[in-house]
Amino acid sequence: MIYWIIIKKMEINLITHLNKNQVFVSFFVMMIFSSFSAKAQLKTTESTIGLGWSNNSVNTVIFRNSALTTFKGVQYTAYYDPEGRVILAKRKLNAQKWDTLITPYSGNVKDAHNDISIAIDSDGYLHMSWDHHDTRLRYARSKMPYSLELGQEKAMTGKEEEKVTYPEFHNLPDGKLLFCYRSGASGRGNMIMKSYDLKTQQWTALQNNLIDGENQRSAYWQMCVGKKGIYMSWVWRESWDVSTNHDICYAFSADGGKTWQKSTGEKYVLPITKATAEQAWKVPQNSSLINQTAMTVDEKGNPYITTYWDNTGIPQYKVVYLSHGKWNLINTAFHTKSFTLGGGGTKRIPISRPEILVHKSMLYLLFRDEERDNKIALGYTNLQNINWKLQDLSRFSVGQWEPNFDKELWNDKKQLHIFSQNVNQADGEGLVKANPEPVQVLEIKKLPVL
Repeated sequence: MIYWIIIKKMEINLITHLNKNQVFVSFFVMMIFSSFSAKAQLKTTESTIGLGWSNNSVNTVIFRNSALTTFKGVQYTAYYDPEGRVILAKRKLNAQKWDTLITPYSGNVKDAHNDISIAIDSDGYLHMSWDHHDTRLRYARSKMPYSLELGQEKAMTGKEEEKVTYPEFHNLPDGKLLFCYRSGASGRGNMIMKSYDLKTQQWTALQNNLIDGENQRSAYWQMCVGKKGIYMSWVWRESWDVSTNHDICYAFSADGGKTWQKSTGEKYVLPITKATAEQAWKVPQNSSLINQTAMTVDEKGNPYITTYWDNTGIPQYKVVYLSHGKWNLINTAFHTKSFTLGGGGTKRIPISRPEILVHKSMLYLLFRDEERDNKIALGYTNLQNINWKLQDLSRFSVGQWEPNFDKELWNDKKQLHIFSQNVNQADGEGLVKANPEPVQVLEIKKLPVL
């Protein structure tokens, strides 16, 4: 923007003092500069769906995993409206008009943990889970393929479904669905994994205790699915207090979640515990290490884990990644002011948890920072030459928003569609009195390349 202003002033001065022929030359130069300026800006499009609850961040927490997903050219989303009712919506990809449906279901929107997660299976049925924080499983499936109309609320397997938190769906390459959640409470929970079979249309238990907190701690994980299998990383938390987060651990499954191994190929004896977990990167307690961030995988099957922690006095986004059998660290310096993570409940934090994308030699981080007026921002660099660039994507502040994007669309077409809403969050699970805000999808057609 600064360069553009300088260029415009140069153009005015030139035109003021030059004759007609020289003006033509000046105009030609102006067009070149204007073209350069246009190419420097990312092309974005906003699509508004409806008004959503915004008194806290429940619609935009990062651990929703699937706030937005695309199947066969149709894009789906879900959110809580100002009354706490679950709204489902769909559209033909890139269309401005959304079809919306007020479902018969609602949630305790006063607790920002109680997010909505959705997925579309390979037959076109919509699956939804919502409204959890150490509470019974809430799950429903659409009555028909490609429909927003949900059937009755029901159990999956009926076991380990009494104290559910952080539900998330994942689509597997073979058409099956994966469903993961924590059973238990903060500081003493276990990870549950279930599998949905298309032929039987039934859920079965895949892992009743994949990561065992041994009644002393909990694993706060993130997952992604690649061509070679399922990738998972997590931090341990020793209590309800976020300051006890520590260490980044890793596991991989090549058979749909049945067996798990370390990056070395060594098979895990399940359940995974603190003593047996592979430590991708050591991070001590009291490092302002955030939990439940994001990970992805490159074309060669190398995992990339993004998070933030503080080892210099200022928490910074970092990327831990595997290359040639070795774990490596990429640091950033986006943030300049110190803050400390501590306590329980949903926190009001100056920066959002980050999302991550990798395409060929490019690495992208999606985030929000108070120092950038809380706009949706993109950090990007070439992996061959780390030199971070920043670009704001949204025109306005999104408050305490955290990133959630259409991963199925990104995997298929490398288009970035972001779930967006301006939301609030009072520290420690509080509420802010606020007017409802529009729920939008922000479309970025082409990401920058260095």
